[in-house]
Amino acid sequence: MSELYDVIIIGGGAGGMSAGVYAARGKMKTLIIEDKRNTGGQAATTSEMENYPGIVEATGPQLMDMFREHCNKFGVEFARGLVSEITIADDGFIKTLTTSKGEIYQTKSIIVATGATPRILGITGELEFRGKGVSYCATCDADFYEELDVVVVGSGNTAVEESVFLTKFVNKVTMIVLHDQGILDADRTAQEQAFANDKIEFVWNSVVEEICGDELVSGVKLKHLKTGEITELSADGVFMFVGTVPKTDFIKGQVALSPQGYVITNEKQETNVPGIFAVGDVVDKFLRQVVTAAGDGAIAAVAADRYIEEEENWRKSVSEFGGTAMVAFWNPLSKESLAVINQLEQDCKDKPDQRVVTIDTYKSQNIANRFSVSDVPVVIRFDAGQEAKRVNVKDIAELDTLY
Repeated sequence: MSELYDVIIIGGGAGGMSAGVYAARGKMKTLIIEDKRNTGGQAATTSEMENYPGIVEATGPQLMDMFREHCNKFGVEFARGLVSEITIADDGFIKTLTTSKGEIYQTKSIIVATGATPRILGITGELEFRGKGVSYCATCDADFYEELDVVVVGSGNTAVEESVFLTKFVNKVTMIVLHDQGILDADRTAQEQAFANDKIEFVWNSVVEEICGDELVSGVKLKHLKTGEITELSADGVFMFVGTVPKTDFIKGQVALSPQGYVITNEKQETNVPGIFAVGDVVDKFLRQVVTAAGDGAIAAVAADRYIEEEENWRKSVSEFGGTAMVAFWNPLSKESLAVINQLEQDCKDKPDQRVVTIDTYKSQNIANRFSVSDVPVVIRFDAGQEAKRVNVKDIAELDTLY
């Protein structure tokens, strides 16, 4: 069993390491668990990084090295492992993580930053030739194809940007695009770069039907979507850039996911499980980029800190208090709430076994939701940490019924 962490971040990509910087700088005991040998996630496999503000020119690996250095500065701990299970204590506070090798870690909060993995289309020959001519990472494998011809499947930003990068090494890139001539899914700037590159050719209205070869890839069979005609194209490699699949199998059935398997979060990066947050490409969101992952990480780390502060205060003030705690749920806009709190404080004055605890329902939504409090003011009496009675206060005289 490990020592108790304030936050454990599952995944060492841009979102995870950004959360690590903010958490550790905020004096939280922080651990990042990464299943790969190197941190950086998908960004570490990206050739060019041109749209991260303030970084005019850098490769993905270079930027991720800077993220890692920033984590090291503030004392973020790192461990290698694949988290396979999360269990939560009966009181909902302490979470236990178990890895595929049986290592056990305990923490007060969790930030899921596992990212996504390249989508497998299941084309005939795709898995057979993976690593033998089929690749999902231009940065990793481009130098294997110097002066050779390659095919790129996909037409989004990643496909176009990686095709342009490949032209620094290969003889020719042929992009297989399922849209009509001239239509790509990438943004305008990326499209202009691709169309202006003499080494990039396009096959429109087509999909790859089969990847062919013997021991290595030798070509592809293409199907024209409008005519159904099958043609063959010689190629020494096939690069697949057709989207990603979120890595959420280990929390399926525990944390709410979208139909596509992405984690559903609110504006604080909170999941439906108190104390579990999610950031980066694993989240159901509009834009998946390094800059948005970094923003997610900052938000989640601060939200996790607030969550821990609220939960520890609740335990100290209410659940572990042996006397009577009069818990007033309120918000600053309610005049009735202020009157109720003032009256409770008068009633409990000079009674050492009684105390008044105030819960702002906006700031402490997790605790308010736990006790199904939506309107204010509500006062709940806890005896030795157990709910004894509650009143939805309409008239201040109703407080007498609590005693």
